Amino acid sequence: MIPDEGHIPVLPQEVIAVLQPESGGHFLDATVGLGGHSELLLQTPHIQLTAIDRDAQALALAQQRLQGYAVTWWQGNYADFPGGEFDGILADLGVSSLHLDTPARGFSFRHAGPLDMRMDQGQGTTAATLVNQAGELDLVALLSRYGEVPFARRIARRIVQNRPFTDTLTLAETIRQAVPPAARYGRIHPATQVFQALRIAVNEELTSLERFLARAPAWLKPGGRLVVISFHSLEDRIVKWAFRRDERLEILTPKPITPTAEERQQNPRSRSAKLRAARRW
Repeated sequence: MIPDEGHIPVLPQEVIAVLQPESGGHFLDATVGLGGHSELLLQTPHIQLTAIDRDAQALALAQQRLQGYAVTWWQGNYADFPGGEFDGILADLGVSSLHLDTPARGFSFRHAGPLDMRMDQGQGTTAATLVNQAGELDLVALLSRYGEVPFARRIARRIVQNRPFTDTLTLAETIRQAVPPAARYGRIHPATQVFQALRIAVNEELTSLERFLARAPAWLKPGGRLVVISFHSLEDRIVKWAFRRDERLEILTPKPITPTAEERQQNPRSRSAKLRAARRW
């Protein structure tokens, strides 16, 4: 069974409008997730699609969704993909609903779960490893760099004082207690950016993105398009400057494309999405 609940591809019309799929084209979905964007691309007849994901479970579910289509599958980090020749490449950097809505994966503190956060469960380092073994100053640096976390020093100190941690809820409550009382009950839970920072560190997301952006333009045919959807300022900054620096690319989005008010209402997880696109000269 495919867990469709909560899985809505972000900026779906905008992705298709920018990629402009045509019959006979070959496209790469570098972060296929549960296959929502790929399914839209495959509505164009005779499309060839290559789909990548680090997560074996996500890849298996996407294969169920896209049964009957001609898709080439590759499991691994998109930055390590050996390459090809494509008319368009899409990378949606968002955490999939599979991760957020599965407590056992440990990405969210809405439900109790282990401190895992690995997109590829075959790798060794988990969020628990970082939380329980990193020194206090290393934790401060991690939280500041990858989460731009307010009160990073207070939070790191409280984590070190109260570890070991094994579950998401205990860690989230410890973080909440570490911040000043005025910051504990705001619109955004104090643990939100901490969990983002841990997830990015566990999966080496920013390093992988930089490597992918350095390699992906070489995989595009002349006129081919590269589309990247980011969800926080750290990613967006990397994409913006990689596009500007790469002489192989013509920028198609001087300003990023963002969701409409209607989409944000229908799919709250889309609210921070930013789409940037470039074309190979």
